[in-house]
Amino acid sequence: MKLYGISNCSTVKKARDWLASHGIEIEFHDFKKKGLDAATAKNWLDQSGHQELINRKGLTWRGLPEEKRQGVKDDASALSLMLEKNSVIRRPLLEKDGRLLLIGFDEAAYEKIFGLKEPS
Repeated sequence: MKLYGISNCSTVKKARDWLASHGIEIEFHDFKKKGLDAATAKNWLDQSGHQELINRKGLTWRGLPEEKRQGVKDDASALSLMLEKNSVIRRPLLEKDGRLLLIGFDEAAYEKIFGLKEPS
């Protein structure tokens, strides 16, 4: 299992703190420092689509010129932007064997994913 994100992102910090507090060791990939390859980003887009993956509330998105934002109309244009400015990607992304388990952090979802809570 792997957690993708950016070290200084507050939501990523919450997820990593939650994992640590539950004794769960997981590989962390900081795509700001280690980069992000096109195959991984395309795999995420194939599973979730650009509407889910692009963080339109973040500073990176809001800092883009209007024409650049308007240009993100489909997964192909989103892929280009994700590779150019990877901080536009919603985070963290929890992945297992290439399958996205969760985008963002939700404590209840993590409890379920890691088997810490009985289903109701």
